[in-house]
Amino acid sequence: MKGENVMKIIVKLTIALLLAACVFGTGFSSRIAAASDGGEHVKPEATTTLPILPQISPASTVPGNGDVNPYGVVFVPSGFHTGGALNPGDILVSNFNNSNNEQGTGTTIVRIQPNGQTSPFFQSTVPGLSTALGIVDNGFIVVGNVPTQDGTCGTLGTGSLQVINYKDQLIQTITDPEFLDSPWDMTIVNQGQNAIIFVSNVVSGTVTRLNVLVNHGLHIQSKVQIASGYSHSCTASTFVIGPTGLAYDQSSDTLFVASTGDNAVFAIDGASHVDQSVGMGQMIYSDNVHLHGPLVLLLAPNGHLLVSNGDAVNGDPNQPSEIVEFTTGGTFVSEFSVDPGQGGAFGMNFQSVGGGFFRFAAVDDVTNSLRMFTVTQ
Repeated sequence: MKGENVMKIIVKLTIALLLAACVFGTGFSSRIAAASDGGEHVKPEATTTLPILPQISPASTVPGNGDVNPYGVVFVPSGFHTGGALNPGDILVSNFNNSNNEQGTGTTIVRIQPNGQTSPFFQSTVPGLSTALGIVDNGFIVVGNVPTQDGTCGTLGTGSLQVINYKDQLIQTITDPEFLDSPWDMTIVNQGQNAIIFVSNVVSGTVTRLNVLVNHGLHIQSKVQIASGYSHSCTASTFVIGPTGLAYDQSSDTLFVASTGDNAVFAIDGASHVDQSVGMGQMIYSDNVHLHGPLVLLLAPNGHLLVSNGDAVNGDPNQPSEIVEFTTGGTFVSEFSVDPGQGGAFGMNFQSVGGGFFRFAAVDDVTNSLRMFTVTQ
């Protein structure tokens, strides 16, 4: 009997390990980690529609004026307006700090081409360009800012959204001290001549939905605060902490919110049509082992969520600068590090190039660079 019991235990453990291998082996982040380690090399197929990013050394995100602390990352999509400074496949990165590394004083967006070549794209007149960086398909780039006068949270000012056209021209600045007090991150849902822009405000701990008409600019049709109550603070050690990453699942009309101070991820149901704040929504992922101040959030091609960890909350020196993958049901899948030091992970994004291939890019705030990978789902 003892031998039979032992055999049953071995069989159960073997099945469990096989199941775990299936789960972890198919993780999107594990593919990125493999590419990072040189363990996975992919070749583009004839069906790809955009240039494949080569496996190159990290590209610098520091422009001529010396701005540092890269935050937002966005790919220029296929079909983007031609005749300007950008081409489909380019990557834009916003900088939050100036050359003296003072928080909330950076003013530049840099362009990184698929071959890794870097050039300036936009110089802002307002400082503190945040992770709120996105593209409206009709040819507009939108960037948020959270400004300071001297790099401290004691001089925080009201933020804004700037709209830049495909010719690198600022055509519009959207301000609202109630709904856009501190745009920290953003996700844009393109719908042809209309768009929905979700914005997280780090100072007030809220999330705003803008419904806009896209023509010769962005014409705001409505503004609604759809979420509130997230932990937010301003201290000398952490600068600002509040709700950051936003990822929208159109199939379920769910907006996912990464709240840094709460060290958790929440879900807002019916995000495109709720007409008032639903509070923080439903917590879907709280994991003190793998979450260390969640920041930017993405819905990955496999339906899982990816979140970068800034290490300012629940930091763990043994898990520095991690990007964590988990299911929308709250089950951990896998993780990988973008830097051996703390505080390197922040902005990230991906782009489908067809043929089952995806390009993934993530900033490293420690080295002021952008790491780029080509992976399969």
